[in-house]
Amino acid sequence: MNQAELIVAVSDKTGFAKSDIEHILKATGDAAQAALAGNDEVTLPGIGKLKTKVTAARTGRNPKTGEALEISAKTKAVFVSAKALKDAIQ
Repeated sequence: MNQAELIVAVSDKTGFAKSDIEHILKATGDAAQAALAGNDEVTLPGIGKLKTKVTAARTGRNPKTGEALEISAKTKAVFVSAKALKDAIQ
């Protein structure tokens, strides 16, 4: 399901205008991005949590040459699915 299909599905289910749903989704994304930038968790009820995870620096290999190279530490966004979602898709 892409964004347009999600907007139509939510609009049909709630009766709200598609433009309103689009604004809500964009605002939700902006709020989630801001929260994750501040190292906060974002809980999506019935779906799961978005949170950040710091990966340590490590040594990797260039697959073409086999040369060792350093991969720096970074912060990633991680999704952890809720039990309700896990149960719904099994």
